[in-house]
Formats: sequence, structure tokens, C-alpha cells
Amino acid sequence: MIMAAKYKVLVADDSTIVRQHLVAMLSEIEQVQLVAEADDIDATLESVRTLHPDLVVLDIQMPGGNGINALKDIKRDYPETRVIMLTNHTNSFYRDTCMQAGADSFLDKSIEFEQVPDVLLQLMMPGQA
Repeated sequence: MIMAAKYKVLVADDSTIVRQHLVAMLSEIEQVQLVAEADDIDATLESVRTLHPDLVVLDIQMPGGNGINALKDIKRDYPETRVIMLTNHTNSFYRDTCMQAGADSFLDKSIEFEQVPDVLLQLMMPGQA
């Protein structure tokens, strides 16, 4: 796999424990640079605007708004930014809504949490859309 620069990642979840676990997992990937953590929607969108991450790991339910609306804003303003939705709201309505809004992946926190690094690596591969 050929990657020239670090892949900038933003972790956005209102749970400190979830963020810490994600940061620990993703920090083990040499090509990843964790540029920020956010615990609410406003901080998430501000971090995207100022830091221009390559990928955002985003929860649906966070203080200050809705992760689905944040996803739409991110994809509208920064269509090249990849977004992995990681949530406990996993019924088909949420999955379909997120995928239609442009999510690059949708993972169930309760059973797919450990897949985040693998999904991120797949999204980092050149030519992945």
C-alpha cells in the first residue's frame, strides 16, 4: 500500500470512553495522524473547518445537534472528507439515511467497534470511493 502523507483523522463522539478507545486503536496505525477529538456537534464542525481532516469518525447522537445533519454539512462543504458513522442507532432507517447522506461506512458501536481501524485502512487505499 502506497501512502505519501499521514491520513488526518478527527474522532467525534460524546462519550469520553469511546473517544479514548478509538484514539488508542487508531494511534497504532502508523499512517494515521489524529488531529482532534470532539464531544459535540459544534466542536466537530469547527474542527472540520479548521483542520480539514481526511476522515471523521462520527456518532449520530451528540450534544448540540444531530450527527446526520453534521454528516450532510461535512459532505456538502468537504465532499472529499471520508466519514465513518459509528453509532448505537443502528436500525435500517439510520443506516439508510446516513448512507444516502454520503457516509462512507456505517458501523454498529456494540458489535462492529473493533472494525474501525480496518474500515479506515480500506478507505485510505488509493482509488477507494
